[in-house]
Amino acid sequence: MEILGVLLVLALLLGLGVVALVVVGLIKAARTVGEKMERQEAKARRAVENVTLKAKTYTQTGPQGQISAVRLRLRTSLDGTRQVLQGAVGEDGQLGEALALLARLDAHAAELDGELRMLEREPDTGRVAAKLPELRERAERITHSAEKMRWAAQDRMHRFAEDELGRLSQECEDEAGALRHWDAAPGAGGAGGGAPGASGAAGAPAGASGSPGASAGGARPGITDGRGGRPSAEDLLGLSDPMAKLAQRLRKPSSGPSAG
Repeated sequence: MEILGVLLVLALLLGLGVVALVVVGLIKAARTVGEKMERQEAKARRAVENVTLKAKTYTQTGPQGQISAVRLRLRTSLDGTRQVLQGAVGEDGQLGEALALLARLDAHAAELDGELRMLEREPDTGRVAAKLPELRERAERITHSAEKMRWAAQDRMHRFAEDELGRLSQECEDEAGALRHWDAAPGAGGAGGGAPGASGAAGAPAGASGSPGASAGGARPGITDGRGGRPSAEDLLGLSDPMAKLAQRLRKPSSGPSAG
């Protein structure tokens, strides 16, 4: 009975653990979905605000239209820089620092946008005219900083692309040279073309000694080549066949008195 009770307790604890894991997973999934919906809602709301500001820029005149133009330019610059950095941070980790700086700029831009929004609703035109230059100058500083980071990131990506293309082109040239190996050394081809004639000349002595064409077109026969009735060097030195010479001398009849 005690063993059965222990097993029941263990099963109950296991079931509670599984239920707890399921609940935690559901909470995380719901939180993730909620965050995604919030981001989508923020993007949609920002897009609607941008369209509204663009419409006000073209329809309103005076300080109100100027405020709308400043807000629209500020938002457009930050959004463009964010898209460039977020799109390239996966390939270049150093852009993470630029994203952190952009987040700080975005905080200043959000604060400035709130001030511009309040100034847009200000009924006193004198105060609007007095505050607008200062706020425009702040917006220009934020916009210029964001643009500098965006242009630097674009130049960096362009430089990396150029370097990669240069290396790839060099590798293609090397591979093309390896595939066209017979053009790599032009002198070797000429030497190879003349090799058959040279080999023929080298192999000719065995059969060219009796060839009339070879003697006519080649070098003139020397005094020691043994052709044309001329004695060879061996004949002159008596080294051609010593045993034959000795036998001939032994067979030669004596010319003395005893011969008769």
